[in-house]
Amino acid sequence: MIRHGVTVGVLTLLMASVAAAASVNGRWRGTVSGPNGNFTITYNLKAKGTTLTGTAETPNGSEPISDGKVEGNKISFKTSYQDNTIDHEGTISGNTMQLKVSGPFGEFDMTLKRVGGGKQ
Repeated sequence: MIRHGVTVGVLTLLMASVAAAASVNGRWRGTVSGPNGNFTITYNLKAKGTTLTGTAETPNGSEPISDGKVEGNKISFKTSYQDNTIDHEGTISGNTMQLKVSGPFGEFDMTLKRVGGGKQ
C-alpha cells in the first residue's frame, strides 16, 4: 500500500513537470526597441524535461539558443549577436512570456505572446 502511494506521488510529480515544460513549447513573438527603431523577434522553443532548445528569429536571421533551462514556469537561455552573449530569464503564464534580457547593450524587459493561440 505504501509502495503504491509513493509510485502515485512520483508519477504525479513527473506529470506536473512535463505539463509545465510543455507550456513553453511553441512560437513566442514580441517587439524590441533598438537603436534603429522597433523590430519583431520570434522565439521557437521546445522543452524536453528541464532542457530548453530552439531558435531566435530577428531581422538579421535565425540564431540557435544555448544553455536553455526550464524549471516549472521559469525559463532561461542565451543567444548571441555579433560575438556578444545575451542572457534571457523569465516566466510563462498561459500565453504570455515575461523576459528580462541583459547583455552588452544593457538590460530591458520584454513581453511576448504565444503565436497561434492556445497552449501547444
